[in-house]
Amino acid sequence: MKRNIIKINEEKCTGCGLCVNACQEGALKLIDGKAKLVSESYCDGLGACLPECPAGAMKIEEREADAFDEEAVKKHMAAGHNTFPELLACGCPGTQDRLIERIVPEPLACGCPGTQARMIERAEAQQAPAYAAAEPAVPAVSQLRQWPCQVKLVGVNAPYFDQANLLVAADCTAYAYANIHKDFMRNKITLIGCPKLDNVDYTEKLTAILKGNDIKSVTVLRMEVPCCAGLANAVKQALINSGKMLPWQIVTITTDGRIQED
Repeated sequence: MKRNIIKINEEKCTGCGLCVNACQEGALKLIDGKAKLVSESYCDGLGACLPECPAGAMKIEEREADAFDEEAVKKHMAAGHNTFPELLACGCPGTQDRLIERIVPEPLACGCPGTQARMIERAEAQQAPAYAAAEPAVPAVSQLRQWPCQVKLVGVNAPYFDQANLLVAADCTAYAYANIHKDFMRNKITLIGCPKLDNVDYTEKLTAILKGNDIKSVTVLRMEVPCCAGLANAVKQALINSGKMLPWQIVTITTDGRIQED
């Protein structure tokens, strides 16, 4: 029979898994890091998954396909074929049950400053001398220079964007890479986010920041997993939309906390 059914562009698919969660019939599954239609009879053709795809990799097409089988869907879902663990195929470390043995520091006192716009005054960091490695270790110093630091919360015309070197970092990088403050955040304005968890495309917000401020450079710090590509793509598109030729780079962190070599 000819009916509406989902079509997936695998070249555009980033493997974020948002469509899998959105499909209430269990018609979608991540296989080898890409969304796949597991059975035509599970897809109702209504497209609830479409708005969840940040990459625009999905559309509804009319073609010959098996009829939607509601009873088969019920059995499929009862067997647990659309549960959260299937999202692990995308490789996102935030969804994998994995214990990393580390010495855990004392937690900071409660009190979220993330909704108050204020500048943190810091002395310009000095380059450590070559003999520093032989000196006794000293406590690390935070290099965060402003609040808020989440992409969703910052004001596009905040004063700290003037003449700023911008770091746009995926949430997980701060936990995966131990020296993020010293190696990446120092002397930069830091914005953090996760398109997968925030369920939003940051392109419009980042475009407004780049257009409305004199940004000097942009560094993107992302994880190696496919779903983290959404952050890098948002920055790329924002740079294009802004019409500004800025120095920029993408640095990728592996899930075990190393800088991935090109």
